[in-house]
Amino acid sequence: MENVRNVVLVEGESDRVALEALAARRGRDLADEGVSVVAIGGAQAIGRFLALYGPQGSNVGLAGFCDVGEEGAFRRALERAGLGVDLDRVALERLGFFVCDRDLEDELVRSLGVEATEEIFAAHGKLGPFRTYQKQPAHRGRATEEQLRGFLTNWKIFLAAPLVEALDLERVPRALDGVLAHVG
Repeated sequence: MENVRNVVLVEGESDRVALEALAARRGRDLADEGVSVVAIGGAQAIGRFLALYGPQGSNVGLAGFCDVGEEGAFRRALERAGLGVDLDRVALERLGFFVCDRDLEDELVRSLGVEATEEIFAAHGKLGPFRTYQKQPAHRGRATEEQLRGFLTNWKIFLAAPLVEALDLERVPRALDGVLAHVG
């Protein structure tokens, strides 16, 4: 981790891939900037990584994002690491930690829309499997946006970069842009 000045902590590999893809689209080379994006393997691990990189560890700049369902875990871990008290969403963002509405997959589908998301699936050989997924009894009655999000659960690492590469840069999910701005 030599020359690393900032560490961005994200829940999973697809989050890392998405953030790095957006940085590249914005013309940024995170490694050259001293930014390392670390997939922590789930929100339950945030405390361990804050200990490693935070004030009691290597003491580098920190940022990150999580799904709304994991906001409490991130908040509590940041407080335990001594990075704040009674943190609310505004305070989290001041620290560089952003929360996705629901999750990143939901935000990407909403930003792209159904048609564009399906075009990306088609371009990567996943539209046929998605159509099969839609026909399954558990998914038939759901809105297409929900089906897309659900299908992405299994393909998000594979499709994270193509989804981000297709985004209109004026409609990027707030959490992605917020983290990049914080470490910029």
